[in-house]
Amino acid sequence: MDDVFTVYKASQYCKVSPQTIINWIDAGYINAYKTPGGHRRINVKDLESFMVKQGMPIPEEVSDDTRKRILVVDDDPIIVESIVQSLEEDEHDYEVISASDGFEAGLQVNHFKPNLLILDIMMPDIKGYEVCKKIKSSEESKNTKIIVLSAYLDEEKFNKMKEHGADACFSKPLPLSQLKVEVARLLES
Repeated sequence: MDDVFTVYKASQYCKVSPQTIINWIDAGYINAYKTPGGHRRINVKDLESFMVKQGMPIPEEVSDDTRKRILVVDDDPIIVESIVQSLEEDEHDYEVISASDGFEAGLQVNHFKPNLLILDIMMPDIKGYEVCKKIKSSEESKNTKIIVLSAYLDEEKFNKMKEHGADACFSKPLPLSQLKVEVARLLES
């Protein structure tokens, strides 16, 4: 995967903002593709070809800091896509993947080992309290931050979720800007 960049990594490589890279992609200046999850990816050769045409210097190497991993669990593909795209194009360069059911989420927690989990607790096969408790009680995942989403939770239920290990709770419809601030805050702590 070293020959493919995220928008953020491409922006570091070109020394421009992530939004500039997105604008160049949207204008057709840089070839890019989208993953099934809606993430933009750029082949390094395509980016370097663009840079040469523009007379931009190509850096010797790009610093590879450890990226924070986020798992988004929701059975609504529109919500997943909007959260994933919003977080992936954030200046923090998160690595974001998604799961559409509880079984897949369990596999991804074990395999992907996310630093943060964004969890819709009103899915048919997910018992939100149990998921939070299980993640927080496991030695391997106890430091995973959990943000709970639900269209049907009141303050009392939010407090109960927090007692079971949720670090933050949001009602749907989701305020993406507020979610991004909370994600950054939780991943810095």
